[in-house]
Amino acid sequence: MSQRIRGVLAPVVTPLKADLAPDIERFIAHCRWLLSQNCGLAVFGTNSEANSLSMEERAMLLDELIAAGVDPSGMMPGTGCCSITETVKLTTQAVEHGCAGVLMLPPFYYKDVNEEGLYRYFSEVVQRVGDARLKIYLYHIPPVAMVGITTGLVQRLLAAYPNSIAGMKDSSGDWNNTRTFLDAFVTASPARTGFDVFVGSESFLLTNMRNGGAGTISATANVNPAAIYKLYKTWKTADGDQQQSKLNVVRAVFSSRKFPSMIAALKQAIAICADDPAWAKVRPPLVELTPEQVKMLAAELSAIGFRWAKVGIKN
Repeated sequence: MSQRIRGVLAPVVTPLKADLAPDIERFIAHCRWLLSQNCGLAVFGTNSEANSLSMEERAMLLDELIAAGVDPSGMMPGTGCCSITETVKLTTQAVEHGCAGVLMLPPFYYKDVNEEGLYRYFSEVVQRVGDARLKIYLYHIPPVAMVGITTGLVQRLLAAYPNSIAGMKDSSGDWNNTRTFLDAFVTASPARTGFDVFVGSESFLLTNMRNGGAGTISATANVNPAAIYKLYKTWKTADGDQQQSKLNVVRAVFSSRKFPSMIAALKQAIAICADDPAWAKVRPPLVELTPEQVKMLAAELSAIGFRWAKVGIKN
């Protein structure tokens, strides 16, 4: 737990069986492949359909990963729920398994809650978990959660729990917001190494690294991990901007509004490159790509010269 997780992590997409239950074998295989590509595992993130999974399903999948021998030091499970008790249970499980940290959404059902309410929530979680190994990465994704993380909240939490509040993922999609957190907690205090900032899209990876960031936790790392990791490792080289531009082109395909969701597009891409149609299934209320959209996705990725990687497994 002393080694901080940095670099590229994927909010691992969750394969589903015909009855919509998580497909454990495919899930483990995809996680192993991602690790082989130097990509960490932010299992149970937004693109994992985490909030369409029950607490018991998340706990089961994490236990199965550990039982399969997957190294927990490369994991940052998403454990944030609206319920404090569920968040504490999932977080405690992750800590006891030796995960590098947990990615924690704020409670997101009630809107317009104030900073005091959020402070009490995270404070309660830290105190109830009660473990010195706990490392929380706050998850700021206001376009979805509509409840955000502020610099004031981070400042209060760091003052109270400097060893437990490890960093954040900023999925605001606004670089100026990310820069605000970097300026407040990273570049303004070069001696401080206790707060790491990850961007929620590799489109901001190069800029994040140039400004003291820790890396990216990105949906498209599920299908393009090697190229994203290469930029993370070589961002100081002369071709950094060129690498970033290429990543942006791939990202644009998967985030296109032509598709019902990025999650569905990512799963369909895996289904295509693994020749495994079962991978395409999503859990309602999400829907799969239509046959026409499947052809469109394949054509667009072919047009940009995207190189398929072998992902997942075929049963």
